[in-house]
Amino acid sequence: MKHMIPFLKSPPRVNVVRLDGAIATKRGGLNDQAIAPAIERAFRKGKPTAVALSINSPGGSPVQSSLIAARIRRLADEKGIPVYAFVEDVAASGGYWLACAADKIYVDRSSIVGSIGVISAGFGFDQLIAKHGIERRVYTAGGSKSQLDPFKPEQDEDVARLRSLQDEVHVSFIHHVKASRGDRLPEEADVFDGTFWTGQTSIELGLADAIGHLMPTMKELHGKKTRFAVFGPKKPFFGRFGAQILDGVMTSVEERGLWARYGL
Repeated sequence: MKHMIPFLKSPPRVNVVRLDGAIATKRGGLNDQAIAPAIERAFRKGKPTAVALSINSPGGSPVQSSLIAARIRRLADEKGIPVYAFVEDVAASGGYWLACAADKIYVDRSSIVGSIGVISAGFGFDQLIAKHGIERRVYTAGGSKSQLDPFKPEQDEDVARLRSLQDEVHVSFIHHVKASRGDRLPEEADVFDGTFWTGQTSIELGLADAIGHLMPTMKELHGKKTRFAVFGPKKPFFGRFGAQILDGVMTSVEERGLWARYGL
């Protein structure tokens, strides 16, 4: 009833956005299309005092990471609303890219943070199919259309081209982190080689600001009467049926591999 009484100040409100899971364009993954409505509502609904990002992600697509982080930063600047990131188990690779959209980053002592790098992985089957007498036939218009084909022998020039692309993405990642963290990054620390650390060490390296959990930290900053509202992507009711079941299984396998890199 308080909000209906004129001149009575409402208690502070913190809107929480859940950024959970592997970052991917596939159905069920964390991506800009899926999470955009939740982010937009979080910055507009209820005149929030602050927006808190609850992050638990092993990374994934650099493009989706960039799109989500850019949306958060754009709305924060437009609305003049401070943003705080709270890392749960992991904010690594693209997950850390998301955390850097915040003004401050809080971690648990045992959180996994960092992995500022770019990775590509796959398999080579050319010797397997040769052993079984299988011939690979590929016809292209354009000499590079079949580069990195897993059923053909690896070519040095294809690997060099891939590494060049990775270097470009890595430079963008580094620029994003430096723009976010600024002089909080020690000049002598090399944190951009793909290594990841615990939450406590990440603070010492300037990748995070403090140990803290979402609700108690927000109440400490904005008052004991702070209210919370949680926003996240809406999953379709029929997402459990039909072809989406198979998509979900494949996404789960790929995501399991990402989490496993960090021992989770």
